[in-house]
Amino acid sequence: MTRISDGITIDSIRHHELIDREVYHTLRKISLAWQILIGLLLGILVGAIFYQNPHVSTYLKPIGDLFLHLIKMIVLPIVVSTLVVGVANGGDVKRIGRLGGKTILYFEIITTLAFVIGLLAANLFPVGSGLDMSQLSQGDIGKYVATAQETHSFGGFLVGLVPTNIIRSLAEGQMLAVIFFSVLLGLSVAAIGEKGKPVVSFFQAVADAMFWMTNQIMKVAPFGVFALIGVTVSKFGVASLLPLGKLIVLVYAAMIFFVLVVLGLTAKMVGVNIFSLFKLLKDELLLAYSTASSETVLPRLISKMEAFGCPRAITSFVIPTGYSFNLDGASLYQSLVTVFIAQLFGIDLSIGQQVMIVLTLMLTSKGLAGVPGAAFVVLLATLGSFGLPVEGLALIAGIDRILDMARTAVNVIGNALAAVVISKWEGQFDKSKSEQTMATLQGQGVQV
Repeated sequence: MTRISDGITIDSIRHHELIDREVYHTLRKISLAWQILIGLLLGILVGAIFYQNPHVSTYLKPIGDLFLHLIKMIVLPIVVSTLVVGVANGGDVKRIGRLGGKTILYFEIITTLAFVIGLLAANLFPVGSGLDMSQLSQGDIGKYVATAQETHSFGGFLVGLVPTNIIRSLAEGQMLAVIFFSVLLGLSVAAIGEKGKPVVSFFQAVADAMFWMTNQIMKVAPFGVFALIGVTVSKFGVASLLPLGKLIVLVYAAMIFFVLVVLGLTAKMVGVNIFSLFKLLKDELLLAYSTASSETVLPRLISKMEAFGCPRAITSFVIPTGYSFNLDGASLYQSLVTVFIAQLFGIDLSIGQQVMIVLTLMLTSKGLAGVPGAAFVVLLATLGSFGLPVEGLALIAGIDRILDMARTAVNVIGNALAAVVISKWEGQFDKSKSEQTMATLQGQGVQV
């Protein structure tokens, strides 16, 4: 046995190397969902231990922001490249028009049901009535007020769909304008035939490179989740949830009901088990829930639904568009919280007024599509137009992150199902590919 120094031998070094290698391989075997869950739990623990400690935000916030920036960096390149390739390879004006019409129709039906369920939940379980407002602390909603005071007419929204400068639209993250340009570019490339093939090859290479980059970025997702949730818990604490605990429970229960019943029945109508989607998207749902950001999962959501049997031409159009038009969780939240605030201030809303509120929410949510914090901004605009006190939103601002986590996860599952529904409606869903993907997950535990 060769001795290197006191107490250290080559054999002992090899022994430790083998242990380290075994630990490394063991860690690699832990699925991404478990890694994210561990990061979430550790973040909650650290935030609770160091409650209102400014050092938590100082050290952890840059980590969380860095992860979000990495995701946002690749979202628009993936949307542009996949849309151009998808439309150019099989698109024509009539087909795209038909696809867009079916997509918007489906979105309107599902989001209307989400609004209605939010109203029903708030009326059947009036948790805002009799609540002592003196127990509630006010949060800062100044940035949302400033946005809500801007003019967001539906006509202005339509004009805003057409970018005057695509580079600026890309830089500012204007999703709908980018989608509009990408569809037109794809149609134009298809129209010039053979001359357009190099363009298609270029964007296909960009898409492949972006998806590879996505897989690398997702390796640091648990650290991003740990940092983001740690900062949130350390800032607001667990105690801040108690006064509005009934509202949290009601929102979560209503969203679970919506997913299992409304989305579950919709999935069954098109021959898909909603629990199969849960299994397929467990990593993405947990990541979206932990970060309260749909953008963090958009690239992988597109690739997962493509692997599930939806053609890229449909997933690359339906899913990004759904980020502005199919916010099921946000829709349910808006109608429920509107009635909750009325109950909180002792204001009795008639059925007619509630119906008008839903119609207003449907219009304003489209006019504000793509605005950061749109759910809160839409509520501010709607409360003001019906004479309801906007101060009510300040009272629930402290728990909005917890509610936002739930509505983000519901938005993700809703958009994933939308891709399946539209693919089935268009007769382009690949059932054999779907069965093969689920068999792989079931039998080998291999991530898609």
